[in-house]
Amino acid sequence: MAVHGRHTKVLPSQLNKVCPETGDSPTTHPREMSDFEVVPNLQQSSSSIGKGQRKAHFPSGSNEKENLISWIPENIRKKECTYFVESSQTSDSGRVVCECGYLREQHLEDAAKPPLFLGKEWDPSRHIQEMPTDAFGDIHFTGLGQKTGKYVRVSSDTPPRVIYHLMTQHWGLDAPNLLISVTGGAKNFVMKPRLKNIFRQGLVKVAQTTGAWIITGGSHAGVMKQVGEAVRDFVLSCSYKEGDIVTIGIATWGTVYNRESLICPMGGFPAEYVLDEENQGSLSCLDSNHSHFILVDNGTHGRYGVEIPLRTRLEKFISKQTKVKGGVAIKIPIVCVVLEGGPGTLDTIYNAITNGTPCVIVEGSGRVADVIAQVAGLSVSKITINLIRQKLSVLFHDTYEQFTEGQVVEWTKKIQDIVRSRQLLTIFREGKYGQQDVDVAILQALFKASRNQDHFGRENWDHQLKLAVAWNRVDIARSEIFTDDYEWKPTDLHSVMAAALISNKPEFVKLFVEQGVRLKEFVTWDTLIYLYDNMAPSCLFHSKLQKVLLEEKEHTASSKMPRIQLHHVSQVLRELLGRSTQPLYPKPKHTERPRLSIPVPHIKLNVQGSSLRSLYKRTSGRVTFTIDPVRDLLIWAVVQSRKELAEIIWAQSQDCMAAALACSKILKELQYEHKSRGDARRMLQISSWCSSCVFTECYRKDEERAQKLLVRVSEAWGKTTCLQLALEAKNMNFVSHGGVQAFLTKVWWGKMCVDNGLWRVIVCMLFFPFLYTSFITFREKKMQPMGCLTRFRAFFTAPVVIFHMNILSYFTFLLLFAYVLMVDFQPSPSWWEYLIYFWLFSLVCEETRQLLHDPDGLGVLKMAALYFKDFWNKLDVGAIVVFIIGLTCRLIPSTLYPGRIILSLAFIIFCLRLMHIFTVSKTLGPKIIIVKRMMKDVFFFLFLLAVWVVSFGVAKQAILIHNEERVEWLFRGVVYHSYLTIFGQIPSYIDGVNFNIDQCSPNGTDPYKPKCPETNEDNKEPIFPEWLTVILLCLYLLFTNILLLNLLIAMFNYTFQQVQQHTDQIWKFQRHDLIEEYHGRPPAPPPFILLSHLQLLVRRGLLRRPATRHRQLKEKLEKNEEAALLSWEMYLKENYLQHQQCQEKQNTEQKIRDIAQRVDVLADLLDMDRVKRTSLVEQRLGALEDQVYQSAKALRWIMQALQGSGFSSEEDMPPLGKHSPSSTELDLEKPEEKQPPHHVLARNLLYPGSHTVRFPVPDEKVPWEVDFQLYDPPAYSADHRDTAVQDPFSPSLESLLKINYNAMDGLIDRQSFHGLYAVQDGLPLNPMGRTGLRGRGRLHCFGPNHALHPVVTRWRRNLDGSIIRKSLKKMLEVLVAQYPLSDVWALPGGSLEPGETLPLKLKWILRREFWPQFQNLLKQGTEIHKGYLDDPRNTDNAWVETVAISVHFDNQNDVEMKRLNSFLQGCDPELCIRWQVLDRRIPLHANHKQLLQKVSTLLGAYY
Repeated sequence: MAVHGRHTKVLPSQLNKVCPETGDSPTTHPREMSDFEVVPNLQQSSSSIGKGQRKAHFPSGSNEKENLISWIPENIRKKECTYFVESSQTSDSGRVVCECGYLREQHLEDAAKPPLFLGKEWDPSRHIQEMPTDAFGDIHFTGLGQKTGKYVRVSSDTPPRVIYHLMTQHWGLDAPNLLISVTGGAKNFVMKPRLKNIFRQGLVKVAQTTGAWIITGGSHAGVMKQVGEAVRDFVLSCSYKEGDIVTIGIATWGTVYNRESLICPMGGFPAEYVLDEENQGSLSCLDSNHSHFILVDNGTHGRYGVEIPLRTRLEKFISKQTKVKGGVAIKIPIVCVVLEGGPGTLDTIYNAITNGTPCVIVEGSGRVADVIAQVAGLSVSKITINLIRQKLSVLFHDTYEQFTEGQVVEWTKKIQDIVRSRQLLTIFREGKYGQQDVDVAILQALFKASRNQDHFGRENWDHQLKLAVAWNRVDIARSEIFTDDYEWKPTDLHSVMAAALISNKPEFVKLFVEQGVRLKEFVTWDTLIYLYDNMAPSCLFHSKLQKVLLEEKEHTASSKMPRIQLHHVSQVLRELLGRSTQPLYPKPKHTERPRLSIPVPHIKLNVQGSSLRSLYKRTSGRVTFTIDPVRDLLIWAVVQSRKELAEIIWAQSQDCMAAALACSKILKELQYEHKSRGDARRMLQISSWCSSCVFTECYRKDEERAQKLLVRVSEAWGKTTCLQLALEAKNMNFVSHGGVQAFLTKVWWGKMCVDNGLWRVIVCMLFFPFLYTSFITFREKKMQPMGCLTRFRAFFTAPVVIFHMNILSYFTFLLLFAYVLMVDFQPSPSWWEYLIYFWLFSLVCEETRQLLHDPDGLGVLKMAALYFKDFWNKLDVGAIVVFIIGLTCRLIPSTLYPGRIILSLAFIIFCLRLMHIFTVSKTLGPKIIIVKRMMKDVFFFLFLLAVWVVSFGVAKQAILIHNEERVEWLFRGVVYHSYLTIFGQIPSYIDGVNFNIDQCSPNGTDPYKPKCPETNEDNKEPIFPEWLTVILLCLYLLFTNILLLNLLIAMFNYTFQQVQQHTDQIWKFQRHDLIEEYHGRPPAPPPFILLSHLQLLVRRGLLRRPATRHRQLKEKLEKNEEAALLSWEMYLKENYLQHQQCQEKQNTEQKIRDIAQRVDVLADLLDMDRVKRTSLVEQRLGALEDQVYQSAKALRWIMQALQGSGFSSEEDMPPLGKHSPSSTELDLEKPEEKQPPHHVLARNLLYPGSHTVRFPVPDEKVPWEVDFQLYDPPAYSADHRDTAVQDPFSPSLESLLKINYNAMDGLIDRQSFHGLYAVQDGLPLNPMGRTGLRGRGRLHCFGPNHALHPVVTRWRRNLDGSIIRKSLKKMLEVLVAQYPLSDVWALPGGSLEPGETLPLKLKWILRREFWPQFQNLLKQGTEIHKGYLDDPRNTDNAWVETVAISVHFDNQNDVEMKRLNSFLQGCDPELCIRWQVLDRRIPLHANHKQLLQKVSTLLGAYY
C-alpha cells in the first residue's frame, strides 16, 4: 500500500509554533534499505560539506542547513501505523487506543477506514509502514542554558550506514577512536555514592583521553542520567577547552515525553524541548547533557526496548569502520559498559557478546550486573537454573515474584552464553582495580578482546600509544608500537609524555626519553603550568598552592580564583627549601608579561659542560625567564612523592648532588607537615643516600674538587650551596660524611695544617713567638719561611684559635662576674664592675653584628628570623636582657638588692651558655643534645605531676585546715609541702601522732607559723580523720614516687638510647654550627672585639662597602670552571649508577634469574642442534615413506586392475594401506573429548538468516532424556525456491509419515553416522539434544543433512623451498575461501545435494573439468571427522553431519597441487580464494577451526 505524504497529525496552530517554515513534503513511497544498499546522494552530500566546514550547529539559511533539509527526508524514514485496530487496553486517560498504542486521532485519516484486504488482526509487519521522517534538526532544552544538540527520528529498520553518514558528514562529528556503549538500569536506579564517583570519573577520563563516543539510552533517568551528569561535571570543571565529549542518546521515539515539540517536517533549528519529569508518567524525558539524539521509531507508543536492535547494529557497523590517521588505518574499537539493569540490559549484553563486543560489568551496581559478576568466575556447567533462580531471588528481591519459570530459563541460557565468551567479559571490582579506575577496566577489556580476536591491518600508532599509556603497559609499547614500521618524531611524543608524567608512568617517561624526547624542547613555561594544574588534589603541595592562590585572591579582591603561575610555585618552594634560597621562578612585572610560553633553545645541557645560564636574562628591555628542564621536572615529581619518576629525572640532571640535597630538604618539610606519608619518607632516605654516594665517588677521585662542590653557588637552586642545602635539610648522613668533615676540619684550622696538636696551638696563643719557629706548620708554602708577617695573621684568624681565645675570654668574664657578685658588690660600682659592663657591651655589639650581618642580601627581617631560629642566640639575648634589667635596678639605690638578685639570675644564664662551647667536644657534644631533648620530657612529666600535686594538696588542705585565708600559706600547703612530700619530707601533723600545738597558729594570726589543723576545743587534740589522710598520702606517694618517677626515668632512657645510637652523626652535624660561627667571627675576643666592630662600622657605614663572605663556605665559580666541575660530577654520577646496576646484577635473586634465563637459552640451542643433526635422518625417512606410499599405490592399482579382469574376488584381495590404530589416530580423538558435552552453536537464540528466535535451552536441558516441561520451541522452515529438493513442513502428520527415516529415501540419504535416531510425531529428533527450534530451518531435509569439508593443506615454505617452522614444528597453509555476501573465511565445502558427491560451494571455486580429479584426491585423503557438526542452522528435526577429509600436498612440486591452483576460482569473480597460514588466530568459523586443529594434530604441525 502506498501512502502519500501524510505525517503524524498535528493541529495547524501547533504546527506553526513548532515549525514556522513547514511545507508539503514530496510524495514518497515506503521502502526498506539493507545494510549493503547504496545510500542515495551520499557522494553529493559529502562533497558539499568539506572537513574544514563542519560545525556543531548550522546557521539559519546556510547551505549546510539546506543540504540537511533535503538529504534527511530523502534517506531517513519514520514508521507509522496505517490501520487502526482497537486494543483491549486503554490509555492513561482511559481513552480507546490502537494496538500500536496511539489514539485514533493520532493516526492517518486512511487508517481509520479498514480495507477488507488488511484483515481483522493487527500485524506490525503489514500495518506499520515507513515514510519520510518529520523530526530532525537542533534541540534546545528550554530553561537549561544555551547548549544545543542534534536529534533525528529514524525508522527501526534504518541501515546503520545511513545513520553513521549523518553523524560524520552532516552533524560534523569526527570518527571516534573508541566507542563506549553504556547500558544499565533506567528506572529506580540507585547507585552508591563512592561507586558513582568512580564510574563518572573513569568514564569521562577514558572518553576524554581517547576521543571516544559515548552511546547511551538518552533518557533523563538511570545510568543515562549518570553519564550525562558526568559529562556535565567535566565540562563545568574544565578551565580550558579540549573539545566536547560526544554523548549520543539512542532512545525509543514512542517513549519520549513531549516529543510533539520535536516534530517539524522541514527541520527544527532549533526545536524547543521542555524537560518535565513531574508529568512524564510512564514515558521518559530526554537528558539535556547529551549532545546528539537518535530516536528510533517502530510505529508504536509506550513500548521500551525498541531501540536495542538498531543500537546493536549501529555499534557493530561503527566497530567495522576503518579510521585513517597518520597514514595508518584501524578499525574503531568498541566496548560495552554495564551498570545494574534489568531484562533489557541482559538483552543488550547478550547482543553485544554475540556481535563480539567486549563488555565491562561493574560489580556492586546491582541486579543484572551483579548476577553476571557473581557467576562469571564459574564454569558454564555450574551455571544452572537453580543457581540463577537463587541469584535472582537475592538481587531482584522486590520483583522476583514477577519472574516466571520461562524467564528464569531464558536468563540462564543467556548468562551461559555470555560467560562462555570469557575473552569478551571483564568484571570491574572496586577493590581489584582501585578507586577511579573504571577507565583501566575499559581499556583492559579492549586489550583482552583484541588479544583474542582475529583481525588484520596496521594499528593507529598515536591512538594505540595513548591506550598503552593509559594501560601502563610499556612492554606493549616497546614491542608493538616503537618498531621499525613507524618512525616517531620527538615532538609527536610531547602530548603522551605529559600524560605519562601526570598519570605517574615512570617507565613510559624513560621510554620516551630513550626515543629522543628532548627535555629542553618539551619543558616550556606553559608545559610546567599545565603539569602543576594537573597535580593530584590529595597532594600536600597542591593544597599549599591553593592556599597561596586564595591569599592572592583576597589580596587583589578578585571574584575569580587566579590561575596557577610559576611564581606561585616558587613561593611554596621557597618555604620548603628555606628562606636562605633565592626564588626559583621570580614574579614578572605586569608590564613584562606579554607571552611566556616560549621554548628555551639557549639552555644547553650536555656532559661536555656548557655553562648554566642564570635564572633570567634581559632582552629587548624586558625580562625573559629561562627554564632548567631537569630541575623543574624533578621538583614537580618530588613534591608529589613520585619516587620512580624522580629517580629517572634525577639520572638526567647535571647538578645532581645539589638536586638530591634540595629534594631531601623539600621532602623533609613535606614529611613534617604530613607525617603519615610513607612514600615521602622512603624518597627522603633515597635522596639522602644518593647525595652521599655521589659525593663519595667524587671525594674518592679528587678531594679538592669534591670539597669545591660543597661550597659552589648553585644558580639553579636559588644561589645556595650543597652544604647549605644539607644543613637546611638536617641531612646528618651527608654532613657526617668523611669528606664533609675533612672539609670542616680544614675550615676549622684555617691556613694551618690539621695535624698540629691542640696543645701546640695553646702554647702559641700564650707565647706567640713560637709562631716563627717550626713549632706550627701551615698548608701554604709561602708561610713556611721565618719572619713572615702573614703567619701571625693566619694563626690568629684561624677558627680554632678564635674559639679558644673566646673560651679564655668567656671564662675570665664569668670569674670576674662571680667575684663582683660575691665579694665586691658595693653601693657604688667598683672599677672591676665597670670592666664587666664594658665586657658585656662588647658582647652586645657582637650579637648585633651577627644579627645584621647579611652577605647574601636577604634583608633584615629574614636575617632576624634566621638569627632567632638558633636556640643559643635566644639564650644570649635572654641573658643580656636579664643583665640589663638587673643593671638598671642596681643603679637605683632603692632597688640595689633586687638588682643583685637579677644579676645573679643573669649569671646562671651566662653559665648555661657554656654548654654551646662544649658542643665541639666529641664526648660532651652529644650529651648536651641529650640534655636538651630530656628537657622536653621533663616539661611533659611536670604536667602530669602537677595534676597529682594539686589534687592531693587541695584535698589535704581542705581536710586538715579550716578557712586558711593567707595566700602564701595556701600555696605552701597545696603545692610546696605536697612537692616536698615526694622527696620524703612528710608533714608531722598529717597522721595526728606527732602533732604539736606549739608548731602552729590556732587562729592563723602568726605569719611565721601555719594554721593548726582541726582540733578539739577541750584538749586541743586533732579531730580530722587520720585514716583518710594516711590513705591519701599512701596513694599519692605510690603514684608519684613509683609510677611517675619511673615513667620519667623510662623517658630519659629512651631519649638517651635514641641519641646514643647516632652520637657520632649528631656531634658531627652540631660541629658545623660552631665552626661556621667562629669562621665568620672577628679574631679578637671580647672586650678587644670592639676594635673589629669599629673597623667594620667604618668600612660599612662610612666607606659603604658590601659585606663579604669567606670563600671557603660559599664560592661563586667562573662559568668555564663551573661547567667543567659539573661535567666531572655528572661523569662520576654515571659511574655510580652503573656501579649500582652491577651490584643489582650481583644480587642472589638476580643471579638465579640470569641463570634460569641462560638455561632456557641453552636448552633452545640444544634443541636446535638436535633438529639440525636429525634433519638428514628425517629427510631420508621422508623419502623412504614416499617411496613406500608410491609402491602401495602402485600395488593397489595393480590389484584393482587384476580384480577387474576377473583374476580374483574382493574377499581375496589383501588389505593395503590399512594398519592398526597408531598414536596419530588415537590423538585425533583427544580434541573431541575436550569439546563441550552439548552442541553450542546450534542453540544460538537468533536463528541465522531470519528473525526467528529459538526457545532458550540451558546446557542442563539439552538431552532429550532430561524432563523439560516448559519446552515449547517455535517452528521454522525456510522455503528454498532455488532448490528442487526440499522437505515440506506441514502440520499434517500424514505428509510427514511419508518420509522414510534412517534409510535411503530416494536420492536423499537420511541415514546418520551415529546410528538410528528417534522419530516422534513424524519428525526425527536431533541425536545431540534440544536446539530450541522445530522444523528444518534453513536446511533442506529433515534428519541428517550430509556435508563434505575437504581440508586442503600444504607446507609453508621459504623462497628457497625450505619448510618454515615455529616452536620446532612445521607450519601449514590451508586453502580457504570467502564467498559473496560473507565477511568470514571458510573451508571450501558445504552441504551435499541429493545424489551429488561434491558440495555446490566447492564446485563454485573449481572448474568443471577438475571435479573428477578432485574426487580422486578426496579418495586418497585421510578422513579426520565423520559425524555431527555443531552448526547454527541445526534444529530439533534437522541437523548437519559432515565428512572432513584431509588432502595434504607434501611436495611443493606436486603435479596435482599445481593443477588445483590452476583450476581455482573458475566461476564467480566475487569469490576470493587464498592459501592462509594455519594457526589458532586464523579467522574461520568455530566449527571449521576444530577441523583444522585435527589436521594439525594428524600432520604434527604447528597450530
